[in-house]
Amino acid sequence: MPDDLRKRKLVAEERNKKLDSKRKKIKLDLETREQQAEAHKQDEAQMTRTLEEEIARLREEGSRQLEEEQRLIREQIKKERDALSQQSGGDRCSSVTPKLKLKWKCRKDDEANGGYSHDNLMRLLQKYGDVLNLIVSSKKRGSAVVEFATVRAAELAVTNESGLSGNPLKISWLEGEPIIAPQMDQFMSAQSSLTKERDYESIVMMKMRQAAERQKIIEQMQREDEEEET
Repeated sequence: MPDDLRKRKLVAEERNKKLDSKRKKIKLDLETREQQAEAHKQDEAQMTRTLEEEIARLREEGSRQLEEEQRLIREQIKKERDALSQQSGGDRCSSVTPKLKLKWKCRKDDEANGGYSHDNLMRLLQKYGDVLNLIVSSKKRGSAVVEFATVRAAELAVTNESGLSGNPLKISWLEGEPIIAPQMDQFMSAQSSLTKERDYESIVMMKMRQAAERQKIIEQMQREDEEEET
């Protein structure tokens, strides 16, 4: 009996040693996993902070770019308004009146001057506005210079008057041509600003969605670790 007791005692001790070894191993594994999970959590937290800082930087940079573009647009609009104001006031205040050069085909020995006389030209041009002066060249046949009272009248004449069907007029600006405001450039600049603003908002929203998805994955991994530990 004493030998049986000793054997059973030895067996029990050996079993306890094995159990203790397993317990220690399990405990060590749990501690290692907890440390890894904590390190992973810290890494993810650092990544989240970095992402938030990047989003804030992008938002600030985008705001500065938007403000700069808006400032440039306002300056461009102001310049165009000033140009239009000078143009509109030029008819009344400017010393330079609009003058056009007229040309048509005419032989040197053509006494009829290609069908264009002073009276004929006046009749063709006066329907667009007041004509201040009309000089038909006597030395160079087939040419004349007309001076209108307003820029608008000169513009209409350049755009619409073709002269006689058998001998059309060629009309070009000689002096006082108006500056056309680049309205299309203004429109395209505004469209470009809106597009960049939308692109910036899309980038910020995408990064925020990525951060939210990453946070969900972190929380899911933590739940799975807690379930395995229990």
